[in-house]
Amino acid sequence: MLSISNLSYFIGGRPLYENANLHIKPKDKIGLVGQNGTGKSTLLKIINGDYQPSSGEVQKAKDCTIGFLNQDLLSYQSDDSILNVALAAFKETLALQDEIDEVLKKMETDYSEEIINRLAFLQERFEANEGYTIKAKAEEVLEGIGFKSADLNKPLRTFSGGWRMRVMLAKLLLEKPSLLMLDEPTNHLDLPSIEWVENYMKNYEGAVIVVSHDQTFLDNCISSTVEVASNTLTLYAGNYSFYKEEKVERMEIQQNAYDNQQQMIKQTEKFIERFRAKATKSNQVQSRIKALDRLERVHEVVSDEVSVNFKFKFSKQSGRDVVTLDNISKAYGDNVILKNTTARIERGDKIALIGANGKGKSTLLRIIDGSEKDIKGRTEGYNVVKSFFAQHQLEALTLDNEILQEMAQAGSAKSEMELRGVLGCFLFTNEEVFKKIKVLSGGEKSRVALAKTLISESNFLLLDEPTNHLDFQSVNILIQALQQYEGTFVTVSHDRHFIRGVANKIWYIENHEIKEYLGTYAEYEEWRARQVAAPLASAPKETKKEQPKPKAPVNNPEAQLAKKELRKLEEELDRVEKEVEKLEEKKLDLERKMADPDLYSREEEAQEVQENYQSIQAKLLGFNEQWEVLVDKISNLQEVLS
Repeated sequence: MLSISNLSYFIGGRPLYENANLHIKPKDKIGLVGQNGTGKSTLLKIINGDYQPSSGEVQKAKDCTIGFLNQDLLSYQSDDSILNVALAAFKETLALQDEIDEVLKKMETDYSEEIINRLAFLQERFEANEGYTIKAKAEEVLEGIGFKSADLNKPLRTFSGGWRMRVMLAKLLLEKPSLLMLDEPTNHLDLPSIEWVENYMKNYEGAVIVVSHDQTFLDNCISSTVEVASNTLTLYAGNYSFYKEEKVERMEIQQNAYDNQQQMIKQTEKFIERFRAKATKSNQVQSRIKALDRLERVHEVVSDEVSVNFKFKFSKQSGRDVVTLDNISKAYGDNVILKNTTARIERGDKIALIGANGKGKSTLLRIIDGSEKDIKGRTEGYNVVKSFFAQHQLEALTLDNEILQEMAQAGSAKSEMELRGVLGCFLFTNEEVFKKIKVLSGGEKSRVALAKTLISESNFLLLDEPTNHLDFQSVNILIQALQQYEGTFVTVSHDRHFIRGVANKIWYIENHEIKEYLGTYAEYEEWRARQVAAPLASAPKETKKEQPKPKAPVNNPEAQLAKKELRKLEEELDRVEKEVEKLEEKKLDLERKMADPDLYSREEEAQEVQENYQSIQAKLLGFNEQWEVLVDKISNLQEVLS
């Protein structure tokens, strides 16, 4: 259907592609991957005809039509309703409708057989084009990607760039081109809309090339992966997960080939050096010199994987309760976001707040932060030190600062070497740390703002869409950093790969209430799938107040004893938790002393500190074991009483 042959493209003398090749067949579903700046979006524009290649050619079949969703469409505006903009996908059918309307108008005065036959012909073609269903199709697609029915007749101009992009995506999907090219289609979609597009793409009859940093979306949509790297295009015959595994195998093979070739080159060079001066060996020496000159060199493997090899620490531990929300309500006029809802964030919680746009996720994040006005019922715990990351913080970066300078002003006492180590994990190496903020791309600014958030020594993080503008490598770095983070955090995200990697609790807003699933996102997905398959399946544990369970009969002595025992156990559990908190504070204080090099010049004091530390460690171990036993007993008794 489409063929790219010996493609080369240069920008300012720098090659983006050199002799690259790719063949696209009907129904191919291709994911285009690679680091930012390697030329993924440029390739789509070359295929679309927006850019002309420096050499080589792009050939397409005569009947191949191309639909291209790119970020330039964010600026598109129109006074038409979003429904009419989407309906523009059916140009031929709409033209038939206009002609039918003209014929019907003529028939008010003209009853000739010719005009009646013309009407019959037009109506037959209109019906063959499924003209009577195009409005329903447009409404289905628009609602599938997140629009409400009441919004469909509103002018496109009244929506933000992200929502306008959704309309253009709907129009492209309705056009059904032979080749659909999508550049970051999930950037402006919420989770339900992403899942809807995934299902649509699976059944799409044409070919698709998609650029996306959403790994789960790629896994669910594509059947082959093309990597853009080293100025060329490399095909992998599987989805993104297959590509990652296959790439490791190919890199191992390449590295082995490189090592073997290097060994052969060294042996040949030794022979040349040893016998260069001997006349009897001159022919052999010259032969081997020529062989080395002709040798096609295998390149050494350069891995782009980066590991986070340091821990993000904070100066003080928070109390057990970080933030408590009690009967919280929030509305904007008639738009009710939350109503009399209750939730609790405990130390060590890693919460992912998910759901459709417009449900109030960002509002809830501000309520948790305490920055939302006129909120009653929010209580912040002991020793809580917060740090809030949101996209608007990119604008708060000081444009004239260098990256290293910006990091040094983040309130952390880290040395320059430590800051360079952090920046290295976020892909800023060597001289790049001296780049001015004002010359950075959106993704680079996001990485700087995230790095600042993570070194702030806060014990409670609030992260609003932290993976926006990040490539695969940066997302994986953030996942590693948060897995090592010992504090508490709440994150709003639509990136399922990211959520799977970091969350131990899932929150979502339903019927104006905060609801909680106690488990990972993978477990939540399994539970949700069971709910869809069997509506009567048991619901997850939720933070809303449960309906009171039927009380055991008063004259049941076993139930009375069980209740009495349960109260004792709960009191004992509370006592143990308070003891653990006290010991944790003492332990932290001793760790600070042990970190002081001067301590070890005072031998007796150092020995006493170490003995106290070991004693506290032993007590903590005992209390933790006691805590586990108590929790098990309480759980068993609660089951008996239920």
